[in-house]
Amino acid sequence: MSGIKVTQLGRFPDVKLIETRRFEDARGFFAETYSQRSFAEAGIHTSFVQDNQSRSAEKGTLRGLHFQTHPFAQDKLVRVIRGSILDVVVDIRQGSPTFGEHEKVVLSAANGLQLLVPIGFAHGLVTLEPETEVFYKVSNFYSAANDGGLLWNDPALGIDWQLGGVEPVLSAKDRTHPVLAELPRHFEY
Repeated sequence: MSGIKVTQLGRFPDVKLIETRRFEDARGFFAETYSQRSFAEAGIHTSFVQDNQSRSAEKGTLRGLHFQTHPFAQDKLVRVIRGSILDVVVDIRQGSPTFGEHEKVVLSAANGLQLLVPIGFAHGLVTLEPETEVFYKVSNFYSAANDGGLLWNDPALGIDWQLGGVEPVLSAKDRTHPVLAELPRHFEY
């Protein structure tokens, strides 16, 4: 029952878009969303240690851009179990040919796509509909002391969050992250 399709996201060979098979019938569908064996066969050998879930009540809720620093840096495997999001990754690896560049993709409960965000990338999302739930696996435990962020609307990043002129719903913390030019060197390419 294994078999996943893995493609790179845009210019980032290390960021993977993952499509798993869905077996549908009159009742709905069944999907194996994570199998260590299937992922290993596809060249992904990440070990996950924690699962997280978030629910956003309002459309336009923006979470990000987040990362954790060493020694608690995390790979993330992100999927949507209800609703939809615009998922965004930014390369923050010093010396990378794509440093400061971003890619984005729509993940939804309907399309079933997952995104593997590796260490060295800031990650953020904005909900495209109300009552959206996001589920993600991480490769390291949460550490408040290693919690980092990048300002979501830094003009140098040029991210179109597709908000249509509406102000996003943000946490106080997400309003105060540094811009890319002021971000300490956390990750090397």
